[in-house]
Amino acid sequence: MTQSEHEDAASSADVIGELIAQLGADVVTLPDAFGSRNFADWSGVPGALPRALIRPRNTVDVARALAICQRHRQPVVTQGGLTGLAGGACLCGGEVALSLERMNAIESIDTVSGTMTVQAGTPLQTVQDAALAAGWFFPLDLGARGSCTIGGNLATNAGGNRVIRYGMMRDQVLAVEAVCADGAVIGELQPMLKNNCGYDTKNLLIGSEGTLAVLTRAVLRLRPRPRSVATAWCGLADYAAVTRLLTVAQAELPAGVSAFEVMWPGYYDFVLDRLPALRAPLAQRHAFYVLLESTGGDAARHAEDFENVLADLLEDGTVTDAAIASNERDALAFWAIRDAPGEYPKLIPGMVAFDISFSIAQIGEVAQRCEAALKTRWPDCVALVYGHLGDGNLHVVVHRPDISNETAREIEALVYDLTREYNGSVSAEHGIGLKKRDVLGHTRKPEHVRSMRAIKAALDPCNILNPHKLFGTD
Repeated sequence: MTQSEHEDAASSADVIGELIAQLGADVVTLPDAFGSRNFADWSGVPGALPRALIRPRNTVDVARALAICQRHRQPVVTQGGLTGLAGGACLCGGEVALSLERMNAIESIDTVSGTMTVQAGTPLQTVQDAALAAGWFFPLDLGARGSCTIGGNLATNAGGNRVIRYGMMRDQVLAVEAVCADGAVIGELQPMLKNNCGYDTKNLLIGSEGTLAVLTRAVLRLRPRPRSVATAWCGLADYAAVTRLLTVAQAELPAGVSAFEVMWPGYYDFVLDRLPALRAPLAQRHAFYVLLESTGGDAARHAEDFENVLADLLEDGTVTDAAIASNERDALAFWAIRDAPGEYPKLIPGMVAFDISFSIAQIGEVAQRCEAALKTRWPDCVALVYGHLGDGNLHVVVHRPDISNETAREIEALVYDLTREYNGSVSAEHGIGLKKRDVLGHTRKPEHVRSMRAIKAALDPCNILNPHKLFGTD
C-alpha cells in the first residue's frame, strides 16, 4: 500500500469513527451489516457500495453528519426511494450513503390553509393518502408512487401524470428546509404562497439532485379534493388529431384537463402482449392512443360536459373511437396500461430509456424520426414511445437482446443528437445524474453551465455532496 493509500485509509477510518461516536451505531451502519440492501437506482448504472450507511432520525442528525463529512472531505450521496432513471443516487466509490428513510413523518396538516408539513423520507403515496383523508388532494403522481419519496421528488423536480394541470413538483411546494454541506440548516418552513424575500433558495434547491444541500423537510401545497374524475381512452388516426384533441379538451372542458397521456402503437401492443392482466379498452387498433382525464367539482355536470365534448370530437372525426370509464375500476384499468413501465425491469432488463421534452408541436415529427432511425440502425430492436404530451414530455425506451455497452452508447448518441437538433431537453424528469452529464451541453449553453458550477462551488466548496453528478467532470 502506498503512502497515499495509507492516508486515505486512515482518513476513512477517522471519519467513520467520528460519525459513529457522534451519531451512534444505530444511525451509522458499516458494510459488514448491509446484508442484501440495494444501493443502486433503476437507471442500470452499476453502483459501488458505500463506506457506511447513515440513516438519520432528524434534521439535527443530518447536520451533524454533514459537518463531520465536510471536515474530513468525505463525499456523501443522499438516497431516497431509488426509483430514479439517471443514476443520480448511485455511488461511484468512496462515498457514504445518506438515507432519509427514517425521516418519514407527516408532521402536520393544516386543513384551513391547505398545507402539509412532511419529512423528506415520506413516500409519495403516503402523502397522497393523507391528503385525501384530510379532505384535500396532493396532485403529484408517478408510477413509482409507492416507493419514491418526497425528498427524491424535490431533488429531481419530479413531474409525472398531472403536470398539465398542476405543474411540476416545485409548484406543489411552499417552503423547504435543507442542510448545507457544512451542516448549516437553512430554510424557514413558512406555509405561505407569496414570499418574495430575496433570492429564492427553495427553487434553487428543488431540482438540484442533492448536489447543493440535503433537503430534509417541506411544506407542501394541497389542492381542493376533486369530487369527480372523468376518464376516457381514445383512439386517433394521426398526430394532428392528437393535438386537436388536446386543444379542444383544454378549451371546452369547464373543469380542464388533469392528464393527457399519449401512447404510440408500438408501446401499446408491447405491454398488452406481455402483461396478461391488461385489457384492450377499444376493439380496433389505432395509430395513437390517448388517456384523457379531467377532474371537477360537480359530479353530474362534470360527467355530462365530458361526454358532450367527446361526442363532438367523435362526430367531427378528431377521435376515431373512445371508451369512457363508467367507474373507478374502469379508470384504473386504463391507467394500468399507462403505468406498465413499472414492469420494465422484468420485461426488458438492460433497456436504454430516455425522458426528453420538446414543444408539443414538434413531438409527432421527433417521435416518427426517432423510431424510424432506431429501426433502420437496429432492425431487431424494441422501440417504445409514449409520454405526457400535454407538457411536452416524451419517453423513448429501446431494447435489444443481449445489448452491449457500445450499442447502448450508440443508441444514446442517436436519440440525444436528435434532441439537440430540435432544441429539446435531454432531461424532462429524473435529472441529469451520471447518465446524462455528458450531454448536458446539448441543452445548456457553456455560459449556463459555468453559472451552475459557480453556484455549486459557493454552496459546496469541498465538493462532498453527490460528487461526479450533473457535470461531465468535477
